[in-house]
Amino acid sequence: MTTARHQPTARQKIVAGAADMISRRGLNATSVRELAKHTRAPLGSTYHYFPDGKAQLATEAVQYAGAKVAEVLRRRIHAGPVAGLRAFLKHWRGVLLESDFRAGCAVLAVAVEEPSGEQNPPPIAAAAAAFEEWQRLLADVLREQGTDPAQAAALSALIVGAVEGAVAMSRASQSIRPFDQVARQLEALITAAVDHPA
Repeated sequence: MTTARHQPTARQKIVAGAADMISRRGLNATSVRELAKHTRAPLGSTYHYFPDGKAQLATEAVQYAGAKVAEVLRRRIHAGPVAGLRAFLKHWRGVLLESDFRAGCAVLAVAVEEPSGEQNPPPIAAAAAAFEEWQRLLADVLREQGTDPAQAAALSALIVGAVEGAVAMSRASQSIRPFDQVARQLEALITAAVDHPA
């Protein structure tokens, strides 16, 4: 007897669709009306699920995107920092190629938008939390392999920053070459750090 797969709810579909659209167009260029159209959801139901409007939907979309990447890391990181790095790289390489360089990172897209007049708006706070979580996961496994804690924290920040930058470079050039160049250098750096911890 086969069990039915868990089907996402209408609300979850809207959040996932919003994350996808933000990864392609950024936050400021995306309206709630366009998000509803993109996810094939009635505009009224979008406002029903997200009564605080675009800021609430964007925040949850960033949290969704951040959690999805964190899960990619968690699935492989138990095998060590190189395995975690490779999973992180494979995820973003797939995003670039499967979207024909049209999509990048929803977390980065929100982080680089000009913030509203509000102090620490929720979508940007969610982006900061996502970056911190990815860095923490990478730093934890580096420390477990004997890397000095300060070096582990610095290397994890370098990995996240370099990969996010490589995604942007590849989108701009419409080529996977910049991404692959960065990926090779990161893997060599992490391998050396694990083999010869400070």
